Amino acid sequence: MGGIARRTALTAAVLGGGSAALAGCGSPLDPRGGEGSDGEVALTVATNAVSGGKNADEADWIKKWVIPRFVRQQRAKGVDVRAEFVPSGVDDEQYKTKLALDLKAHAGPDIMSLDGIWVGEFAQAEYIKPLRAVVGPGAARWEGWRQISAKVRSLARFEGQLYGIPAGTDARVLYFHKPLFRRAGLPEDWQPRSWQDILDAARKLKRLPGVTPLQINAGTAMGEATTMQGVLPLLAGAGGQVSKGDRWYGDTPQLRAVLKFYRDIYAHGLGDPRLQQEAKGRDKSFEKFAGGKLGILAEGDYFWRDVISPKTGTSPMKRRDNDVGYALFPARARGEGLAGRDYVSLSGGAVHVLNPHTRHPQQAFELLGALHSAAALRARLGDSAMITERDDVNDVVLDKDPMLRFCADKAMPVTTFRPGLAAYPEISLALQEATAQVVAGKNPDHTAAAYRKELQEVLGGNDRLIS
Repeated sequence: MGGIARRTALTAAVLGGGSAALAGCGSPLDPRGGEGSDGEVALTVATNAVSGGKNADEADWIKKWVIPRFVRQQRAKGVDVRAEFVPSGVDDEQYKTKLALDLKAHAGPDIMSLDGIWVGEFAQAEYIKPLRAVVGPGAARWEGWRQISAKVRSLARFEGQLYGIPAGTDARVLYFHKPLFRRAGLPEDWQPRSWQDILDAARKLKRLPGVTPLQINAGTAMGEATTMQGVLPLLAGAGGQVSKGDRWYGDTPQLRAVLKFYRDIYAHGLGDPRLQQEAKGRDKSFEKFAGGKLGILAEGDYFWRDVISPKTGTSPMKRRDNDVGYALFPARARGEGLAGRDYVSLSGGAVHVLNPHTRHPQQAFELLGALHSAAALRARLGDSAMITERDDVNDVVLDKDPMLRFCADKAMPVTTFRPGLAAYPEISLALQEATAQVVAGKNPDHTAAAYRKELQEVLGGNDRLIS
């Protein structure tokens, strides 16, 4: 497994020495939380979104709804504010690197969106600070905290401290194509109770010509989707974890069980190993499912909302609500999941954080709170639905969508989150490499042992290894 150069976006930022090291991203932004004309307070908000492009609805919502109302509210209190949205529409790693470079230069936007798994990296690099350190004790008095559960708040927590406000969450489930299930003689209310049930259903689907029975993401080409949609839910289903505290598990019986499950899928023709090696393999799996050529797919609720949405999806399914079933991830066998559970899930999400160098921390925090108000979230969703960070909003909007209500009511209570540790991105890559090796035919036990050696390299020894 070794031999792959490990260089995260933050490492690249430190070595590059400035934003010029990243072609196409421009120069660092000054923290615009400075004084505008005639003492005007100037604030900036940045997310990886751009009108007419990537995450366009988010960009338009911030520009056209959140900012104008915030400015009016501030001016009604006698505070002259100018707020600006700073768009991006680039690859997530490119966006991450740009933020790191800007923050390293004590520049950048006042408020920025980070993937939850970046919080530990940015905190350990001292690019961001806990909310209390930036804002003071008033950060704890924001009215929205009581609507955000402790479990969801963990997205924004590192070493016991809150660094921002979570920006929604999600859940992983198994999707299945009901027309294919009917043809294969499988029930349309399918809910597997074990990994064996999944394999048994896949074997029946294999009898259908031209159909790939099962897609569990694997390999490095799938990136973090391999870890989130595959390894970590399966690991939880085997009763295992990737870490405990700030220490990491290596070659465990639970990891070996996960890798053997991958072998059972890809060594026996139940999944397509070519998809795991292609840069666009995940997108192709979406297309195959929407086209009735893939039977079972492990994915997040993003797949339902944004990929196969009948009107706005990238691979729309006009009969989605009739033709697509969804089920919980089962434990390996009943009671064998983490904490003795029968079913498991995995959740992620973004976090909005403050620039520790903002010149107006109080107004920046008020704008941060405005981004996460119940009114703002409901305005963004309109007639659509998603699992937001706020329970009061979820209580209203999720009833519009039975699938998302299923995720909130059934998957979220048994979910886990990725560890908010600085080493996680490299650990995730090592797990992706391990699945790639098994899909390519390597022995799962040998692969698990090689994964442990890889952790030694990533962590610089055995001090932070549990097994």
